[in-house]
Amino acid sequence: MKILIVEDDPLVSETLTSILSQQNYVIEVAQDGQQGLDLATAFTYDLIVLDIMLPKMDGITLCRQLRSQGIQTPLMLLTARDSSHDKAVGLDAGADDYMVKPFDNEELVARVRALLRRSGEANQPILCWGDLQLDPGSCEVSYADRLIPVTPKEYALLELFLRNPKRVFSCSSILDHLWSYEEAPGEEAVRTHIKGLRQKLKKSQIPGEVIETVYGIGYRLKPQEVTQPTAAEPLQSSPAPLKTQAAVQKIWERSQPRIQEQMTTLQQAIAALEQDQLTDVVLSQAIQNAHTLAGSLGMFGFPEGSTLAQQMETFFKQYQHTPQPTLARSLSPLFKALQQVLHSPSDRPVSQTSAMPLPSSKVNTIEDATEDATIVILVISQDTQLSEALMAETTQLPFRTKIKRSSRLQTARKHLYQHAPHAIVLDLEHSADYATCLTFLTELHEQAPSIPVVVLAAHHDLQERLEVMRSGARAFLPKPTSAKDVMKAITQVLNHIEKLKSHILVVDDDPGVLSVVQSLLQPWGFRVTTLQNPQQFWQILESDTPDILILDVMMPGVNGIELCQTVRNDPYWSDLPILFLTAHKDAATIHQVYSSGGDDFVSKPIIGPELVTRVVNRLERIKLLQRRYQKASQN
Repeated sequence: MKILIVEDDPLVSETLTSILSQQNYVIEVAQDGQQGLDLATAFTYDLIVLDIMLPKMDGITLCRQLRSQGIQTPLMLLTARDSSHDKAVGLDAGADDYMVKPFDNEELVARVRALLRRSGEANQPILCWGDLQLDPGSCEVSYADRLIPVTPKEYALLELFLRNPKRVFSCSSILDHLWSYEEAPGEEAVRTHIKGLRQKLKKSQIPGEVIETVYGIGYRLKPQEVTQPTAAEPLQSSPAPLKTQAAVQKIWERSQPRIQEQMTTLQQAIAALEQDQLTDVVLSQAIQNAHTLAGSLGMFGFPEGSTLAQQMETFFKQYQHTPQPTLARSLSPLFKALQQVLHSPSDRPVSQTSAMPLPSSKVNTIEDATEDATIVILVISQDTQLSEALMAETTQLPFRTKIKRSSRLQTARKHLYQHAPHAIVLDLEHSADYATCLTFLTELHEQAPSIPVVVLAAHHDLQERLEVMRSGARAFLPKPTSAKDVMKAITQVLNHIEKLKSHILVVDDDPGVLSVVQSLLQPWGFRVTTLQNPQQFWQILESDTPDILILDVMMPGVNGIELCQTVRNDPYWSDLPILFLTAHKDAATIHQVYSSGGDDFVSKPIIGPELVTRVVNRLERIKLLQRRYQKASQN
């Protein structure tokens, strides 16, 4: 777990670093308030410990700044002032705890653990994976009651995976979590530590791998076998994969005319080849169409079709270099097999893109609402008049809004799956279990993407506000309040999400691929612009100013390699992250991708989790580099 210390006194910061490092925490130090704000907004920390008297920005102001930006990281203030007034000012500013210097080392460690438990980051006293146990209290790892000797970094690695059992971590992401930005080594160090940890776990006779490699992406905790739910406890699956699958199905239906046109072009090219009348123009079109089909069919549930199209592309390219009319004998059976695959029964295999545990594909902001989109608001309250008043208020809004009401949290969870709300209004006044409501808030905040919650409360003292804020609420309104004010708060939080989105520009000459990529990325909170004509690339690049660029390798007129080289040669855009889409995995193509300046590539047919993970990791990495550059420039 990572802790940020904001302290201008080197002696105090070194002492804190020594004490907390012995507890296997990763420590980063900021020497003034402005640097602390920069680090806290750039990286994710589990706890921030800060002095009140700091240069450039004092600790109280820093607290307020972090809380105003929605950063809910637990904060501990350190100060030599021990008056009740000073403590009250610190806590009112958003701090979670307050320690007076000089502090007792044992008390400091205990308070740090208590804050982490309270924040939900350390709510389990012992982390388990089968009989493998990690005890944060004693910093010990054991299997079947036998201790496993691990180094501090191996301990931190295992803790990271155990606390995030469903997440895939890239090497760069692990570096960000377990090393301070000043001492971060290369990615090879991560692989070395993981190798050492695996060897020690294997030596302890743990059956199978605990940490598994996700090829091309990173590492994760290996999922354990789970018991099947009984008839009395049905497993409620998220509608998200079904929504994604339905979206892909619609794209497939819209793509039928274009795919039929591509198949006709291939058929004409083969016929011309059989008669030894294949022109360069028809050959070029056949290569392009075969390439496009190879990259797109797999996304629609036809992996065999992608393979056949790729083989046809290879034969056409072979003819391009060494004209041999006899190649028609090889192409004709491939084309017939491809026809048979595309005309197979409708119960075709599920697309790989639909296997991804995507968040619900929905409108993310008020600005995104169109004639086909409706903002869904879930009201959790026993007060029927509240939902009725909100429903009446929606008639004054310029966009369509639907109000769903649930009187209990149990039924509210079902509404989450059935209606995928864009925002939630949670009334604490009529809630029987306050602690359960806070847990529910935390769950909504931690899911990706999080669902913004506006909380209404009749009792609104400081302690309740703090607890609600720490649990992830986006807005807190004291009761009584008008329906107009509630709708205003909902509008504000939804529009705030829009400002936080990263912008992605995708360039591919295949509209089917563009639609699928857009349907995969938008539910994760990205703004996606698609471009089918690469000739318009520079105009769109300068007008849209994307945060990341996704290029197809092969496109007519101007290919992705040339576009990448153009971007890298421009001083303003040279640092823009670039990912490639390619149906080819041969060494020559991959070499072209990286030598032209590409940062990464995703193979076609596109697999949803791989695409999203690579995009997220690349954005995280570029943010890290930008922050380091800014700090170096300031120094």
